[in-house]
Amino acid sequence: MPTTTKQDYYELLGVPRKAPLKDIRQAYRKLARKYHPDLNPGDKSAEEKFKQIQEAYETLSDPKKRQMYDQFGFNGPNAQGAPGGYGYAGQGAPPEDVQFDFGGFDFGGAGGTSFRDLFSQVFRGANASRAATQAEPGTDLEYQIDISFSEAMRGAVKKITIARLDVCSVCHGTGTQPGTSQQVCPTCGGTGQITQVSGGMRFQIACSRCGGTGKLHTVCRTCGGEGRVRRADTIDFRIPPGAQTGSRFRVPGRGNAGTLGGPAGDLYVITRVEPHPFFERRGDDLYTIVPVTVTEAALGAKIEVPTIDGRAQVRIPPGTSSGKVLRLRDKGAPSLRQPGHRGDQLVEVRVVVPRPEDERVRQLLRDLAKHDTEDPRKEIFSRAAL
Repeated sequence: MPTTTKQDYYELLGVPRKAPLKDIRQAYRKLARKYHPDLNPGDKSAEEKFKQIQEAYETLSDPKKRQMYDQFGFNGPNAQGAPGGYGYAGQGAPPEDVQFDFGGFDFGGAGGTSFRDLFSQVFRGANASRAATQAEPGTDLEYQIDISFSEAMRGAVKKITIARLDVCSVCHGTGTQPGTSQQVCPTCGGTGQITQVSGGMRFQIACSRCGGTGKLHTVCRTCGGEGRVRRADTIDFRIPPGAQTGSRFRVPGRGNAGTLGGPAGDLYVITRVEPHPFFERRGDDLYTIVPVTVTEAALGAKIEVPTIDGRAQVRIPPGTSSGKVLRLRDKGAPSLRQPGHRGDQLVEVRVVVPRPEDERVRQLLRDLAKHDTEDPRKEIFSRAAL
């Protein structure tokens, strides 16, 4: 009987059973980054988790595999010998996650080949045959780029160089050396399968010589039969205005090339913005601190402040205290979520108290104290009472 202790694929990726492929792909990418072995060196549990996530995504991202999984789970139709499922005679291969336990049976085969070993060859060979003949899409790539605050506000075109797997220019992705012809595999006669007998039972398994393709060919000397070669690719990438640290931009078709004509993956460029000494970004708003004199704060004034567009006037109301925040509409950062929209610039007033180093200044402050008799600490004790 087929047995499994695997976690449900939907639970593993954290998506509902009716989730669209887009949500499944997003969940997979998030978890793959979290548990990737390169980011968790030496962590065996993270490595095992990463393998499980890959296995779940491989099944749920393929419509046919997902349909079979939704219908039968880990136990395929052939678990009960049902027809039309994963048959013994090459009618398809079962999911690699199905585990069969024949510990209670004695199916010793001729020539030292056990039923258990032969059964494993059936499924392993069929999967290898399918992988060898099916086109696979290329994987996505990520590239982090550092940009200045000015480039983030105004946008920029950056030249970046990435290492990616590209289609072999010699064999054009086939993996076969040009000028050579394919030959029918003499072992399987071109069927891609061979018959083995064990314990009076006949099994059709993938031919180990041709990998189940039924053809023999000369491997491309440039790519070693992979159909892809690693090369440096330089592209001009446009960063739109409003980019911030962590912004992720997709460049379609610039990831690794697929195999056997499969589509290329995508390139994702992630930006990291250098901090600015005056402007501090908070969402789409820009936060600034502007010093004012005591007289400007007390009497009110119109002052000029820096913005990313140049100088702008801001009105300081009479009696402004240090710490008051004024707002300049539409003077903030461009918004990536709402093209054409900008945030605001927030101006915090910082009152600078003069140093009484001159006798005339000290006398003016004394005169001010005589006329301004209001106690700013009048109510703090009543408010602080327990």
